[in-house]
Amino acid sequence: MNRIGIDLGGTKIEGIVLSENNKILKRTRVPTPKLTDENSTYRAILETIRDLIERFEQQTGSMCSIGIGTPGTQSSLTGLMKNSNTACLNNRPLLKDLEHHLAREIRLANDANCFALSEAKDGAGANYASVFGIIMGTGVGGGIVINNRVHTGSMGIGGEWGHNQLLEDGPVCYCGRKGCVETLISGPGLSADYKRSAGTDANPSEIIKRVEQGDAIAIETIERFLTYFGRAVATVINILDPHSVVLGGGLSNLDILYDRGRQAIEPYIFSDSFTTPILKNQHGDSSGVLGAAYLWE
Repeated sequence: MNRIGIDLGGTKIEGIVLSENNKILKRTRVPTPKLTDENSTYRAILETIRDLIERFEQQTGSMCSIGIGTPGTQSSLTGLMKNSNTACLNNRPLLKDLEHHLAREIRLANDANCFALSEAKDGAGANYASVFGIIMGTGVGGGIVINNRVHTGSMGIGGEWGHNQLLEDGPVCYCGRKGCVETLISGPGLSADYKRSAGTDANPSEIIKRVEQGDAIAIETIERFLTYFGRAVATVINILDPHSVVLGGGLSNLDILYDRGRQAIEPYIFSDSFTTPILKNQHGDSSGVLGAAYLWE
């Protein structure tokens, strides 16, 4: 059976049809609806996903399995979505509503889990028994895959390290806590740290460029960023001891993460050796949508 994967993002909804031998047959990207209120936006998202799937099945002439990757996660207690930075999804029965709209069973997973699954199956982590997949972009998320199976845990929060507290008196996070990993090593977190010192805006690539130009504030900002990255990743490695760590999201394109970033992890590892490979993703923006389709394997 062909498989449909849907990646529900904050700015775009991407869909693919994957054949039985993992060949991409169809691919489409459409803007994520943004209407005047959360109720209207939520309904429009459901309708957009339904329309996309119906179009795929008309084009391929067959009914497909459906996997969907979402920001946030589904509560194991209530079945409602939580912790999504696409705010209209929170406190909604997204899985139930999608199954009602599509009149069939679907599989739903956090977007970071889909990223990790894709990279573990046939991406950068394909040759490793366990993968911790990290997304560092607008937010920070993580997913755990062991022997090509996503480990979600008993509460569905396996891999959710982005809201562990890294600094007790750090920046305020949208979740209501202070000093979360996400506030310090996401793209906006890095930019905000620079602005607190420099008083001016700069995106991550601009900050790196200013480092190369000898900007003292940019250099100090990146040194803090690497320290935060090292401490945060080391915590995961000390607990999980994965066979590989794969980085994704916009900040995964920063080359310093694979040399100086790795060096920043080592002092915090509780071992006499540090052999865990820190790898750049292979599927790029397609990791999430591929992982969603793989939910049916």
